[in-house]
Amino acid sequence: MTAGNSFDRLEDDDYPAYTMGRAAEMLGTTQGFLRAIGEALLITPLRSEGGHRRYSRYQLRIAARARELVDQGTPIEAACRIIILEDQLEEAQRLNAEYRRAADGPGGGSGGSGTAGPAGS
Repeated sequence: MTAGNSFDRLEDDDYPAYTMGRAAEMLGTTQGFLRAIGEALLITPLRSEGGHRRYSRYQLRIAARARELVDQGTPIEAACRIIILEDQLEEAQRLNAEYRRAADGPGGGSGGSGTAGPAGS
């Protein structure tokens, strides 16, 4: 591995760079909290060769959102479900916007609606 490849990982949101202890410290929470959201299948940390959990920045952002909801009094299982649903909604909205752009794009929108023209045409 070259130094250039190592530095590229600094920009990769999905690279599992953080140990469980460091992740918990960064989030101001406990390792047990991270284990709990893992058990609820909100995030699945990768494992090091030694079997230790490793978290990415993307996973830490999700965990931070879960902690925010739990701090507001939401049960952890409900917080995890809320975040999963929020993520699914965001993805559906993104896909919908892509489909609309494709339909409105060149040759995609006009004339292809499937509706009949004026009566008697």
